[in-house]
Amino acid sequence: MSFSGKILDWYHKNKRTLPWRKSTDPYKIWLSEIILQQTRVAQGTPYYLRFVETFPTVDDLANAEEEQVLKLWQGLGYYSRARNLHAAAKMVVDEYNGKFPDNYKKLLTLKGVGDYTASAISSICFNEPHAVVDGNVYRVLSRYYGIDIPINSTEGIKYFKALAQKVIDPDDIRDYNQGIMEFGAIQCSPKKPLCLYCPLNDSCVALEKGLVHQLPVKLKKTKVSNRYFNYLIPIYKDTNGKKYTRLQQRKGKGIWQNLWEFPLIESKSSLEIKDMVLKSNEIYGDLDINDIHIYNETDIVHKLSHQHLYTKFWIVDVNTDFDHKISVEKLSEFPVPVLIADFIKAFKF
Repeated sequence: MSFSGKILDWYHKNKRTLPWRKSTDPYKIWLSEIILQQTRVAQGTPYYLRFVETFPTVDDLANAEEEQVLKLWQGLGYYSRARNLHAAAKMVVDEYNGKFPDNYKKLLTLKGVGDYTASAISSICFNEPHAVVDGNVYRVLSRYYGIDIPINSTEGIKYFKALAQKVIDPDDIRDYNQGIMEFGAIQCSPKKPLCLYCPLNDSCVALEKGLVHQLPVKLKKTKVSNRYFNYLIPIYKDTNGKKYTRLQQRKGKGIWQNLWEFPLIESKSSLEIKDMVLKSNEIYGDLDINDIHIYNETDIVHKLSHQHLYTKFWIVDVNTDFDHKISVEKLSEFPVPVLIADFIKAFKF
């Protein structure tokens, strides 16, 4: 049996029951593919279901406010995916009259859609013979064929795409593409592959040569930088006992674009209370500050792909009212980074 034949046979016996697999609707397949980028299936599935329920059609998603989309995305990270998702929905409505492009080349015109996503949608929905290449596929091919070209190098990307295209089953491309990705996720997994029970174990180069845990090869990642965040959280209680605070929206092209956070001071190192008294006077000098105290003595380390955020939350109790205040009961309505969401959930306002 051929490589593709073994993959298909394995898939038909072992595939998971996932909500998007019941459909060939390009809107639903696109949603699932964008959500599952850099996200495990177990984590992404509830998000997929919420998006489909909230936005049943691409028109519903296109007509939504960006804040609503970001709020629904909250917790998945890599928020550029959510912004691109929203922008692409608008493109489908405005440029394609609400109908998803039905081929690989046109799909590539959509915001946030690259080779992998276009290949997945075109093959699953329109039976176009385009091979998908994601992390799972890289791993299966590099191990089976014993290829040590770095998968994140220019050479590797081209090589593996050509190889993936060569070994597809064009007559059953929908199941084959889903099958090889599923095979990489379950059978040929990163750390504990099930080699003993693998249908490819009689011809897998990595298994034969003892290279299973050395493949695939990746170039070293970009150096991780450390940043120090200090959130100054003003809290004002009115005569009725109702509490207020302040949020601000992040702008620019950095992390968490268009999400909301408490007033922030970024520093070159971890700050102490004496530093924050000065800083709070700079920011809230026009207010009657009653007390400043720290919520967490030890930095909370929030790890992003290329940045580690060492974070402290400082509570600033004030006696005077201030502009742009938000009732603490409404904090949950704003799309915020997970770091902020976790604080809001834990802190007793």
